[in-house]
Amino acid sequence: MTEESSNAASAPALDKTFDPAAIEAKWYGHWEANNLFRPERPDATPFTIVNPPPNVTGSLHIGHALDNTLQDVVIRYERLRGKDALWVVGTDHAGIATQMVVERQMEAKGDKRTNYTREDFIDKVWEWKAESGGTITRQLRRLGCSMDWSREQFTMDPHFTRAVVKVFVDLFNQGLIYRDKRLVNWDPKLKTAISDLEVETREVQGGFWHFKYPLADGVTRADGLDYIEVATTRPETMLADMAVAVNPEDERYKSVIGKEILQPITGRRFKVVADEHADPELGSGAVKITPGHDFNDFEVGKRAGIAANDMLNMFDADANVVQTADGLIPERFLGVERFAARAMIVEEMKALGCLIPHVTKDKEGNAVEHDAEPRTIQTPYGDRGGVVIEPWLTDQWYVNAAVLAQKPLEAVRSGAIEIVPKSWEKTFFHWMEGIQPWCISRQLWWGHRIPAWYADDGRVFVAETEEEAQALAGADVALTRDPDVLDTWFSSALWPFATLGWPDENAPLFQKHYPNDLLVSGFDILFFWDARMAMQGMHFLPEVPWRRLYLHGLVRAADGAKMSKSKGNVVDPLGLIDKYGADALRFFMAAMESQGRDVKMDEKRVEGYRNFATKLWNAARFCQSNGIVASTSVAAPAATSAVNKWIIGEVVETVAALDKAMAELRFDAAAHAIYRFVYDGFCDWYIELIKGAFDAETKAVAGWVLDQILVMLHPFMPFVTEELWNALGARETELIIAAWPAPQAQVDAAAKAEVEWLIALIGNLRGAKVELGLAPGSRLTAYLPDPSTATQGIIARNPVAIDRLARLDAIHFAPAPAGAAMQIGAGDANLIVPLEGLIDVAAEKARLAKALTASQKERDSLDKRLSNPAFVEKAKPEAIDKARADHAHHTAEAERLAAALARLG
Repeated sequence: MTEESSNAASAPALDKTFDPAAIEAKWYGHWEANNLFRPERPDATPFTIVNPPPNVTGSLHIGHALDNTLQDVVIRYERLRGKDALWVVGTDHAGIATQMVVERQMEAKGDKRTNYTREDFIDKVWEWKAESGGTITRQLRRLGCSMDWSREQFTMDPHFTRAVVKVFVDLFNQGLIYRDKRLVNWDPKLKTAISDLEVETREVQGGFWHFKYPLADGVTRADGLDYIEVATTRPETMLADMAVAVNPEDERYKSVIGKEILQPITGRRFKVVADEHADPELGSGAVKITPGHDFNDFEVGKRAGIAANDMLNMFDADANVVQTADGLIPERFLGVERFAARAMIVEEMKALGCLIPHVTKDKEGNAVEHDAEPRTIQTPYGDRGGVVIEPWLTDQWYVNAAVLAQKPLEAVRSGAIEIVPKSWEKTFFHWMEGIQPWCISRQLWWGHRIPAWYADDGRVFVAETEEEAQALAGADVALTRDPDVLDTWFSSALWPFATLGWPDENAPLFQKHYPNDLLVSGFDILFFWDARMAMQGMHFLPEVPWRRLYLHGLVRAADGAKMSKSKGNVVDPLGLIDKYGADALRFFMAAMESQGRDVKMDEKRVEGYRNFATKLWNAARFCQSNGIVASTSVAAPAATSAVNKWIIGEVVETVAALDKAMAELRFDAAAHAIYRFVYDGFCDWYIELIKGAFDAETKAVAGWVLDQILVMLHPFMPFVTEELWNALGARETELIIAAWPAPQAQVDAAAKAEVEWLIALIGNLRGAKVELGLAPGSRLTAYLPDPSTATQGIIARNPVAIDRLARLDAIHFAPAPAGAAMQIGAGDANLIVPLEGLIDVAAEKARLAKALTASQKERDSLDKRLSNPAFVEKAKPEAIDKARADHAHHTAEAERLAAALARLG
């Protein structure tokens, strides 16, 4: 018995129906149980990526599906190439999100956090993590992510916490971490500072109020007015106003720069200051300045010489009014909620005659006064607390990010870090060159507690342990620990190296796998996470954290809109996996990922890739049923027939195209290359050409080619390929750790030309029959006067294929008889196929001409619209996309119809 027949006998027949659900759980469990995500390869070249750690509270969303699919494609590809491929996996402790989840559970039971000590509450969070914190890691498994789960990390693990504390202490001792009073995004519901990424902007219908601010001491402007008009969307903040800013070049106000304003409600006196922040073209050209409650005003206040410690704060942590340091807020406002205070302010300013009404006209043309001009206001909300964020002046811990940014800037400029696509470099430089101090403290209980202790006299002692802090302070000094925790972006900035054992630089994993080779992330966290990893990594270690940074776009709804729960257009990736299988979703993500562009969700294409997997399944069943089994050779088998030489050459070209695309991180190009080869080259043409001719050579070549397909497709569609790999015969290894193709063969140009000639003939004939309404099975005769020697040879060697697939009774090397005919191109040949008696040629010409005119008219009309700048600038994106798609359709249709007419002569 031959080895091939033995393989065939040992392999059970494939099921008639491809069922993704049945194979996904089986193979993932097998891979993980057998440690195949990171097999023992101590001498292999390392390749390392770390996943952007999802929140421990999270569930898999469509953005995760894209991000992790791309990483898995890369890691499976490198594993197949024989590398010691490590994909570090873990979750982020997600301070705010996790604390909120646990507090909500407590509230549901009539309990609350403040009923417990800090330590007891943290114990409850750990209990929650043990019970419910693994949702997203289970879901990543369903997607097929081949991560090293044996080393799963958590940002609150003891080894990771050790690294976080060391970094804080070292940066403090180097003068790069410090306490400062600055404005932060304050969430009054959560009672903590939050990062810009945790702020979402919503459009809110609000008002724009105009007020008179009287000049003090009888001073008047050059135009005789004794007040300055200011406008604001937040009237309540006038209780902490400290200046009015005007542009130094504004002639209306030059005479009063340096003069004082008498604020009507508080009686506070403050100056008119010159600052270019005030735009003479906007409103009155004068701006009230509340440096303790507005980010722009904070900078104006500093330029005006107001120290941060002297800036007035009028809110407590709940955003209720409190007394300012100068004691000038009237008692009736104290304790009032901020929006209630707004209404009180407007009414009092109106009563004082200081409200300038907004005037409109009714239907009869009569003037109507309103307290405020209606405005749509871009308002910041906390994405978790769900309330309006308040800029709040408070003491927080900061990192001198401007210093830490210098090495990453140089690394990107020098190419030590390659950003792909390169177009993101400009954004990176813009952010990093203008970087502000980084606020790293959060007013939470869950997280890495800041290792700082305070003496009663205000001195601060920073150390890795309380014992060390006490030693610094002296045994007789009572110390109180800082209650705040660190921003989670601070700890996750250590992810590329703390996960590998740092600060133990002798750790074997750190020694071998740092720096990482690649980081894949969404462009939206380029600044919040990617840049901060580069800052921390290059400060503490001599190398870059990763050599390449790949930034992908967002997954958007089919119409291009951003997905959001409020719009109801969110797509659940797990639902798509249930419906079409993980392989189909993964292939969609890879095929649609074009550098620099967002991915538009298209469920029909996901379904199409499920059909693609089914087509491969059926092709494998066909092969199996014809005695084609697993190959025993990595190199291509010997081949003598043109079709076998051709398909081997197609493998060679596809491997090269895949390797090039993967080297350039062109996921779409890689997916297209393997899809084209599998769908067109193998499933459609090769199988069709070899039907009925299964000699030993063809069986060997077909089995080998199918193996190469399974290996090349595996990074994109791991489940169906692993199932087919094992179903086609006995194997030495599972597909996940097989060898990447090494055909050790060349493209045979003559064989390629011969098979492409046949494909062109067959394909063009079939297409012409469809266009002319001829039955697909109708048999025809062709004439080819003066054929080239090469063409004669191809026809002579392939009579069976020409008869069976082209449905040609004969090809005569002679002039065609007179009468209607169509022309079919194939290589250098132009075959003439008589149509006399088969169709009404005149009627067909008329039909084609009419359709051609209609398509040309639509094409030209759409071309005019798309060439009109007014349309492109003003139309909705979805309207522009539809116009472009319609234009492409009618252009192609016009070309097809013109070709059909030309065939008829």
